[in-house]
Amino acid sequence: MSNTMSPSENLIKPLPSAVSVLIVDDEPGMRSFLSKALSKKFALVETASSVEEAEQLRSRCHFDLLIVDIRLPGRSGIEWHEALDDQERRSDIIFMTGYADIEVAIAALRAGASDFIMKPFHLEQMMKAVDRCIERRLLKRENLMLRRDVAIGYASTIIGNSEPMMEVKRVIERVAPTNAVVLIQGESGTGKELVARQLHQLSGRQGPFVPVNCGAIAPELLESELFGHTAGAFTGAKGSREGLFSFASGGTIFLDEIGEMPLKMQTALLRVLEQRAIRPVGGEKEVAIDVRVVAASNRNLAEEVEAGNFRQDLYYRLNVLDITIPPLRDRAEDIVELTHYFTLQLSSELGVREVVWSHEDLQKLQQYDWPGNIRELRNMIERCILLGKPPAEYWKQPVRQEVVAEGGYPLEWPLKEVEKSHVMKVVDAHGGNKSAAARDLGVSRKTLDRKYKEWFDSESADGE
Repeated sequence: MSNTMSPSENLIKPLPSAVSVLIVDDEPGMRSFLSKALSKKFALVETASSVEEAEQLRSRCHFDLLIVDIRLPGRSGIEWHEALDDQERRSDIIFMTGYADIEVAIAALRAGASDFIMKPFHLEQMMKAVDRCIERRLLKRENLMLRRDVAIGYASTIIGNSEPMMEVKRVIERVAPTNAVVLIQGESGTGKELVARQLHQLSGRQGPFVPVNCGAIAPELLESELFGHTAGAFTGAKGSREGLFSFASGGTIFLDEIGEMPLKMQTALLRVLEQRAIRPVGGEKEVAIDVRVVAASNRNLAEEVEAGNFRQDLYYRLNVLDITIPPLRDRAEDIVELTHYFTLQLSSELGVREVVWSHEDLQKLQQYDWPGNIRELRNMIERCILLGKPPAEYWKQPVRQEVVAEGGYPLEWPLKEVEKSHVMKVVDAHGGNKSAAARDLGVSRKTLDRKYKEWFDSESADGE
């Protein structure tokens, strides 16, 4: 049985630590008690002693959960919540009170309370109420995402009408109905997997779409993951297991970061492409497969062939049809459309009001270099929505071209900082893949892990 998650599941299962909480109570002891308890679980926990303080905090940041005392100075928690409009009431709310009667409880529920807790209470009682709220919130997001996926499908999510993107769309439409192998090339964050999904969506193939990150699987395990294994094939193989090629039967397998694949596995993959059959590790017979192969790389595979890092015959076999996705800096005219699309999508997913982008903001978005491409743009928009900060705050720093034009590192930097900055940039360029970064840096993965431990253990010690 596969434990592969759907794209929606990847998007809608945020860690509880990403939740933000606001506690509103005029008792300092209660604020301190709840803040300490909840800060261990959630990334952002703020407190306010009155409605006025709470309003100031909410004007700067969105909160997923409000924990509010009913009796507050000036105005009750219920009156405050009832006065909020529908957009502002998207936060879940737990009311607390030490003076409750049945009428107060009914008023709280009518005001949209997710829960109602009597003081004094045990911490466990509050934590269970909080967990119930978060679970309901995640379920709402999941339902919203599923409805959105059904409504629009993957085929409509490639955004952009610039000439480079229109050419990409034309090629996808022509090659999708065929069974030809496709090689997708482009920088990290340009949307290679999205293109692969659309190729599958428009292909008419009835099997699943199975994405595989070749750089994220240990080289010694990659063959077993892709082709499966028989019982006793290696130490720990107690039973037979189907590989991802078998799981993708009748569908599409997407081999992402194929440039990270070891040379030995490149030879095995070439045979699979030629014979249309796989041999499980430890098996004696080949098994025929009906799988379309789509591969992708953020490296220039032609250059990798010249450098001896990639088999020439496999490159020619993969490069039957080539789709090159332009970086975001080369399709600046698409940035406004992408920004509005992600803003609408993310605000719906997160249950938060949309960010209003000024003309100046949009101009600055188009002028920025976007080294992380569409992934960086989407992450920036999500951060703006969650923190409720004016987008202009992200553009105080000069754009990337200006930084590069200055050349090199500041002369006052110690060698350790230069090394750390360079390594971090290489790791970022590989989307966080330390194994791939280590290969580019000419060191072992073990050495890179040791460097990380030295740097970040040192920072933790300095902060204590």
